[in-house]
Amino acid sequence: MARRGPDYTTPVRRVLIALLTLVLIGLFLFWRIDSPRAERARTALIDRFVPSFEWALVPVTKASQMIAGFQSYARIYEQNQELRRELQKMSAWKEAAVQLEQENAKLLAQNNVRIDPALTSVSGVVLTDSGSAFRQSVLLNVGRRDGIVDGWATMDGLGLVGRISGVGERTSRVVLMTDPTSRIPVSVQPSGQHALLTGDNTALPVLDFIETPDDVRPGDRVVTSGDGGVFPGGLLVGQAVQSSDGRMRLRMAADYGRLEFLRVLRSHPAETLAEQGTLIPPSDGAPIGNDEPQGPPIPPTIAGGAIPDPSDPPEGVAGD
Repeated sequence: MARRGPDYTTPVRRVLIALLTLVLIGLFLFWRIDSPRAERARTALIDRFVPSFEWALVPVTKASQMIAGFQSYARIYEQNQELRRELQKMSAWKEAAVQLEQENAKLLAQNNVRIDPALTSVSGVVLTDSGSAFRQSVLLNVGRRDGIVDGWATMDGLGLVGRISGVGERTSRVVLMTDPTSRIPVSVQPSGQHALLTGDNTALPVLDFIETPDDVRPGDRVVTSGDGGVFPGGLLVGQAVQSSDGRMRLRMAADYGRLEFLRVLRSHPAETLAEQGTLIPPSDGAPIGNDEPQGPPIPPTIAGGAIPDPSDPPEGVAGD
C-alpha cells in the first residue's frame, strides 16, 4: 500500500479563507468609517475598480431581470385567474339579469295588453306537463282555490294560448290551441269573415270553414269571435298565413316557445231569460194576462160579415 505524502492543501485553504475574511472585515470597517479622507478613498476605489467590473455584473443584472420578469408573470397569472373568476360571476349575473328582464317584459306585456275591461284575470306560472290524454297541454300553479273555472281562456303577454280543461285544488290544465281537440271560433279582420280555428298538433293551426275564403288575405288579423260563448270576443289570436298546400293557417301571436306566465281570464256566462213572454209587449202597453188569448190577431170581416169559407159555392150557383 502506497504511503501518502503530507497534505498541504488544507492548511493553505484555511490560510486563504482567513485572509479573505480579514480583508472583507477590513473593507467593511473601512466602508463604515465616517471621515472625509475615507470618503475620498472610497470614491477613488469605486472609480478605479467598479467600471472594470461591468462584465461581472452582467449575469447578476440578467438574473435579477429574470427574477423580476418571473414575479411579474406570476402576478399577471394571478390577475388573469381573478379576472376569469370575475367573468364567470358576471356571466352568471348576466344570465340572471336576462331572465329577470324577460320575466319583467312578459309581466309588463300582460299588464299593458288591452282586453275587455269587464274581464279580470288571474296570473299563474307554467309548470311541467305531467301527461294526459291531450297531446298539447301545460299545467298552471293556480286552481280551484284561486277561483279558476273550467273553460276559461288563457293568454300570455299578447295573444290567446288556450283554454282551461281540468281544474284541481292547486293546479289546472290548459289545452293549447295547437291540440287536435281544440276548436275555437274566430273572426278575420278587417273583412269580418268567421272561421273555425282547428289545431292539428303543429305550430300553425288551420283556419277551417271560412265564409268567403277569397276575402281572407295573408297577414290579416285574427281575433276571437265570441260565437257560442266559448271565449270572449276580441281576443287577439294571431295572423293569417297561407301554407304551401294552399290552406289558410294561423301564425299565433302567443310565444309558445317561452310559456312561463299565463293570464287566466275570468269570463262570466251570459244572462239567461227567466220569462220569455216579456220580450213581446202588447200593442197598447198593457200587461198580458194569463187568461187572455195569445197569438195572431183575429182577421177583419168584410162589410160587417164574416169572411166566406173558400169551400162554399158562390151565390147563384146551386149545389149538387
